Amino acid sequence: MRHKLSNTIRKTALAVLMSAASACWAQPLESPDGSAALKPADMSLEQLLDARVERVYGASKYEQKVTQAPSSVSIVTADEIKKFGHRTLGDVLGSVRGLSVANDRNYSYLGMRGFQRPGDYNTRVLMLVDGHRMNDNIYDAAYIGQDSAIDVDLIERVEVIRGPSSSIYGSSAFFGVINIVTKRGQDVNGMEASGEVTNGDTYKSRFTFGKKFKNDVEWLASGSYYTSAGAERLYYPEFDQRRSSDPRARSNGVVRNRDGEEAGNLFTSLRYHDFTASASFNGRAKDVPTASFQTRFNDREETADYRTYVDLKYDHAIDENVRVQGRAFYDNYSYSGAYPYDYAAPGDPLQRVVFKDGAIGDWAGTEWQLTMKIFDRHTIVAGSEYRENFRLHQFAYEDVTPRSYSLKDDQSTRILGVYGQTEVVLLTNLVLNAGVRYDYYFESFGGTLNPRAGLIYNPWPTTTFKALYGQAFRAPNAFEQFYYSAQRTRPPLDPETIRTYELVYDQYLFRNYRLGVSGYYYEIEDLINQNATPAGDLFFDNLDSVRAAGVEFEAEAKYDCGLLIRGSYALQRTEDATTGQELSSSARHLIKGNLIVPLYKDKVFAGFELQYQSSAKTLAGRRADDFVIGNLTLFSREIVKGLEVSASVYNLFDTQYGSPGAGDHLQDTIQQDGRSFRLKMTYKF
Repeated sequence: MRHKLSNTIRKTALAVLMSAASACWAQPLESPDGSAALKPADMSLEQLLDARVERVYGASKYEQKVTQAPSSVSIVTADEIKKFGHRTLGDVLGSVRGLSVANDRNYSYLGMRGFQRPGDYNTRVLMLVDGHRMNDNIYDAAYIGQDSAIDVDLIERVEVIRGPSSSIYGSSAFFGVINIVTKRGQDVNGMEASGEVTNGDTYKSRFTFGKKFKNDVEWLASGSYYTSAGAERLYYPEFDQRRSSDPRARSNGVVRNRDGEEAGNLFTSLRYHDFTASASFNGRAKDVPTASFQTRFNDREETADYRTYVDLKYDHAIDENVRVQGRAFYDNYSYSGAYPYDYAAPGDPLQRVVFKDGAIGDWAGTEWQLTMKIFDRHTIVAGSEYRENFRLHQFAYEDVTPRSYSLKDDQSTRILGVYGQTEVVLLTNLVLNAGVRYDYYFESFGGTLNPRAGLIYNPWPTTTFKALYGQAFRAPNAFEQFYYSAQRTRPPLDPETIRTYELVYDQYLFRNYRLGVSGYYYEIEDLINQNATPAGDLFFDNLDSVRAAGVEFEAEAKYDCGLLIRGSYALQRTEDATTGQELSSSARHLIKGNLIVPLYKDKVFAGFELQYQSSAKTLAGRRADDFVIGNLTLFSREIVKGLEVSASVYNLFDTQYGSPGAGDHLQDTIQQDGRSFRLKMTYKF
């Protein structure tokens, strides 16, 4: 009976997909000038391809087709974010081929090309919002959870640009760049109010106003608030005194009501002709249930992060071939953590002391760029960037009287970068894209030069081959350089470096189908790791080297009616170059499926995601189990005028799985969330 039911479900699903695809293909398309309707069968090959190929800005700092970008690129649109029910930037990135996302119940961590380090705060990926650098100046962290600076409802698209990009962006563009393009006032064109509720006493509200006025002023302003009680009960066998010898073990390993989270976002942008002013504030506070950093179990461990920036951008086309861009910016980041400890000897009464540490960073700078097209065939980019970190403040103390600081450090640094890039049409179907950037760190290691080059070959209009090479670096951050007192007696840290070799193949079939394959190999030198002196004092050093190889496959079918079918597979191995041992948290296989099906006209859709991740090595040398999770969303719009409604089930199969823990965790793996539900409503005035 079960076998017959399974066959029936498969046949029904296949029939729905075939019917939707057939109906989509038959739909007429509007001609470029809007004067007539065209069917895909009546369009030329060039029209079909131009209508299908997406465009990317972040790969070269000017807009170009993804097939001409010197990178392997994925783009996630606002429409997909809605229909898949993505709640955070981490959800968005977790749906992209070759990327993985883990969470230690405090922060979310992004894995890219087989490299994912718990506790590294995503320092080897550069995060941009409309081209504005978001990695902070203390930890160099890129935040992708509720601590992300931009609400997902304000995202127009997310550009995932793989491979080293220090040749135009400088530090942290190591494995790739994530460029978030926000919506404009005219995209909202009025007022939006949104509310959502999730199990676990989780609620979120948002109000957004956007409009383009008759005088060409365009304004967007938005605010959102999120609160969650989190998991009511979590069990950690490592803290169960009935089976654990750890002196902190108690409460039968159960932690209750210690997983809460609260976050708020404010964002605004004002555009007028060549000028755009934008500002953002995000604050997030999180209860940490894992007793990390050897804190007292089932006690109140907390972290809080705040991020602010103000950006003024100038973008002027002198003529159709010359464009000048400039920006000036100010940024602030602050962090505070409260970590409870019991200093009493075994058997003595509780002697609870809260250890507090934190950081405040302020920086400002400017960037200017000139982009020129020559003979409508070649593109030249030249630019410079200056950043001054005028406040790098870190502190740590025990919350007792009188207060005694174990760390109170203030620093300031300056960074200057100059870069150039050229795109040269060697033949009508062969392009050379090459660039180089020089960065100088005045108070640190000095200068570093990082090139990138790519040959892009189009033997046919629908076929692209890319041969790519690039170097990138990650500068040691303020935490690594100044937090530990033992660091001051050691030689200065060198930047981490990476060299990447890559081949990319993209094939478009008619208007609706795409096939992509990319293979890569990279080597990392001078990887910064934590070490200790014989006396046990901690410090950072350039200790490790890493090598990795991988291949990624992706196939996609996309129709104008809203039907989307996408599948991807990534095979990757990342290992210590000295020992040949596989790195921890590096899953060998990633398989993903994405499906959007129109259920009723252009009003009701079903979005389904399926994600498989193979087992991964933990820090203790064991294996975190492989797992499969599925997410299902039903999305409707304009059933009632101005109203959007979505209902989502996350981790549909209630899979029990864990992600490898970091060195500050007693847990070898950190339990992830089981099945959860969300109802969201957005009303447009």
